[in-house]
Amino acid sequence: MAKKGGKPKDKKVVQKVKKEGKKQGNLYEISGDTIKRKNMSCPKCGPGVFLGKHKDRVVCGSCGYAEYSKKE
Repeated sequence: MAKKGGKPKDKKVVQKVKKEGKKQGNLYEISGDTIKRKNMSCPKCGPGVFLGKHKDRVVCGSCGYAEYSKKE
């Protein structure tokens, strides 16, 4: 009788990527009875959907709207 299983399979080595950078904090600043939003809101999606800040642009995660900053 033949052995079951055949050749041993090679195991994949998975590398864990360490994420670095600042963590996203609160998007609002509350002072008294007023609320101030820290990030811009998306002009297509409306208030409540914020634009993510990057080095050279701001991008909406929902619809993909982007504004690029000018190079100086």
